[in-house]
Amino acid sequence: MVTTGHLSSASRTDLPPFGRDDHLDIVALRDLAPGPGWSRPVLLDAELLILVTGGHGTAELDFRALPCRPGTLLRAHPGQALRCVGGHLDATVVRWGAGTLRGLDVDPDAVPAYRQLAGEDEDAVISEVTQLAVDAERHAGVPAAAALLRHQLAVLLLRLTLLPGAADRPAPRPERETFERLCREVERGYRHTRRVEDYAAQLGCSVRTLTRACLAVTGRSAKQVIDERVALQASRLLAATDEPIARIGRRLGFPEPTNFGRFFTREVGVSPGAFRAGRERPIPVRVVRPRPPADSPAAPGRA
Repeated sequence: MVTTGHLSSASRTDLPPFGRDDHLDIVALRDLAPGPGWSRPVLLDAELLILVTGGHGTAELDFRALPCRPGTLLRAHPGQALRCVGGHLDATVVRWGAGTLRGLDVDPDAVPAYRQLAGEDEDAVISEVTQLAVDAERHAGVPAAAALLRHQLAVLLLRLTLLPGAADRPAPRPERETFERLCREVERGYRHTRRVEDYAAQLGCSVRTLTRACLAVTGRSAKQVIDERVALQASRLLAATDEPIARIGRRLGFPEPTNFGRFFTREVGVSPGAFRAGRERPIPVRVVRPRPPADSPAAPGRA
């Protein structure tokens, strides 16, 4: 079993922000906590692979509750909100930047977002994570080791993409491609517009085409996909920061706080103030991260 005893970072209590975009390191799960007992979620600043090594509890990833025990694997992305509640978890966390895997033939977004490993698959993943952690510590600060670590990470991710049942059944190809194009535009523009018409114009297609694609991939309309992305970002900022509610609303395209409040209440089910007041305890929310099958890299919520 992988243990955080391998990790030189495990005793640190003030883990600095992630470094260069080609950086890779190994940390302990508790190093990510924003305070004692995960008093609130933390906004992630790197790509993450989390392997639970001990304990039982729940990880909330973008407010989706995921039961965890030894062998649980989580895949998380920059900008997502992570929090651990309801028990004590030990885990090894592999963090890397957007440029770490550049030039290597691997798709890190093909890794399932949540998986409970068992049997030979668990043994193989544990072995590779352990070796990666050992080499990262043994060769810390050695420039020549960077290539070794990035190739080890690529092999680990490739193994995970080959797990039985790792890929969901995709939507019909034309609809999926249209949906992914929309998601990329939404990721760039959700702070400025929530109008489906604007995205249709940018993509050179009709509102009907976008809605049909979203329904095929997610079961939700294009307008719902866009609004859910905005509500998700609002939820992240409300839960993980102390930024004033009105400022969060303005950042997301709501000049008037009352309009932001009505939008958030409609999407999430509680007001922004109530949501923030309850961040120190789990809140049942219905905001989910819209994404296509197989965790496509174009899905909203990855920023």
